Amino acid sequence: MREILGRRRRLRNRRKKGPDQLRAALTSAVEWGWPVLPGVGRSTAAVDGPFGPGSRAATGRSGGGDCACPDPECVVPGAHPFDPGLLAATTDERMIRWWWSNRPTAPVVLATGGCAPCAVSLPAVAAARALAVLDERDLRIGPVVATPTRWSLLVAPYGLEQLGELLFAQDCVPSSLRFHGEGGYLVLPPSQTGSGQVRWERAPLPGSAAPWLPDVEAVVDALVEASANCAPEPGLSPPDSGGGSRLAY
Repeated sequence: MREILGRRRRLRNRRKKGPDQLRAALTSAVEWGWPVLPGVGRSTAAVDGPFGPGSRAATGRSGGGDCACPDPECVVPGAHPFDPGLLAATTDERMIRWWWSNRPTAPVVLATGGCAPCAVSLPAVAAARALAVLDERDLRIGPVVATPTRWSLLVAPYGLEQLGELLFAQDCVPSSLRFHGEGGYLVLPPSQTGSGQVRWERAPLPGSAAPWLPDVEAVVDALVEASANCAPEPGLSPPDSGGGSRLAY
């Protein structure tokens, strides 16, 4: 009887925890003040497949996975806003609870820019090398979001004018860099998208305060310097990398 009661208690506590996506959305929006909204998610066929849950439908989409949006060639399957649109992103707790009560497994999409974090992203292989370089130089970085294909370093909000001046001042910027600023978005953990699981490579420190974020200048300057000064690693840099860069991809 004791074992049965203990099992019931564990199951009851598990039910009370609620979906991971809802808790992540509430943490981002309510505790940190980051506006979020549900992503489109994966198609039912991709999740359940033709042979039941867990199997995968062979639809032949070129996007690398199936998306619930109507675009058969979606390049970011399951990892973008659709309905509601990006402008609906909010920090309102009631709205967030309503969204995820209807779609409990929907990806958590952060609307970047404004008062929310921006990001600088690289392909996963290059990003892993970049973080190693930044760690060697004792550069303090903020949270890092990782997908199977790209990693994103969260930075303090910046505007297009600020970013333009920053890039103009650089002699050379690695082509692998992407910038997620005003009007952009980023999928947050623990979302599941068509390209795979989204996770924290460097998780925010626990606590109620919003995570600390570095300035974009510090991150980009360090990445560009690392790219220019680091010799290529055998088998990792393409032939046209222009002298070699550990951040090339």
